[in-house]
Amino acid sequence: MLRSVEAQADLADQVDFFEVAPENWIGLGGAYGRAFRRITERFPLICHGLSLSLGGPNPLDELLIGRVKQLMATHGALIYSEHLSACTDDAHLYDLMPIPFTEDAVEHVASRVRRTQDLLGQQMAVENSSYYAPLATDISELEFVKAVLERADCLMLLDVNNVYVNSVNHRYDPRSYIDALPAERVAYIHVAGHDNEDDDLIVDTHGADMIDPVLELLDYTYSKIGTRPTLLERDFNIPPLPELLQELGRVRAVQEPYLGRTHRRSVGG
Repeated sequence: MLRSVEAQADLADQVDFFEVAPENWIGLGGAYGRAFRRITERFPLICHGLSLSLGGPNPLDELLIGRVKQLMATHGALIYSEHLSACTDDAHLYDLMPIPFTEDAVEHVASRVRRTQDLLGQQMAVENSSYYAPLATDISELEFVKAVLERADCLMLLDVNNVYVNSVNHRYDPRSYIDALPAERVAYIHVAGHDNEDDDLIVDTHGADMIDPVLELLDYTYSKIGTRPTLLERDFNIPPLPELLQELGRVRAVQEPYLGRTHRRSVGG
């Protein structure tokens, strides 16, 4: 895919930015490192972490944060984002696990976000995560997310697909969720495909095309908060680049009517 991106001469007409998992690129040299550098010289970059484990019990990985900061400086990355989840317990679990929706968890996560921001020297964005088996739920998912944003004074990566997935799995109104978010904190947006396992169970896979209800929820989101940089996630079952760009065009078509209001071109790949 990296070579396909490089070979696409007119890609700048279809893609406004790229997002990468920094863990995959820290310290990478050779041909792939040089190719990556050529791309980040042409396109804005966002770093979306996978392993900081903001909700985990282990000490915060400050060495990783320092290496992310260096990568961002080298490539001029604009934003660092991470998941509101846990992925460690004395070792990496290689999955994003839910965290309790409690006041104690809010303070635990918010303090780790504040420390991360201090080390980075800038605000970071946290992503609302999909989850399937909630832990303790003293407060709602929405209340938890809003409390973390406020106490950490951080930004939000709004994953519209995750809002839709959780609304089906946990039976709430996704539009009400969007309505209640602090719009001024939403830095950028994710959309993706998912798998329907049953009528009341959706799994967030990033391995399929988007469905119309997710695009409709994206349209509603723009209508409520204005446009934001919007990234199409695709982690596997990746189609040829022309097909992927066609899928990205569906996002741009939803976004286009709102651009005059906010004057942002903002679709990523």
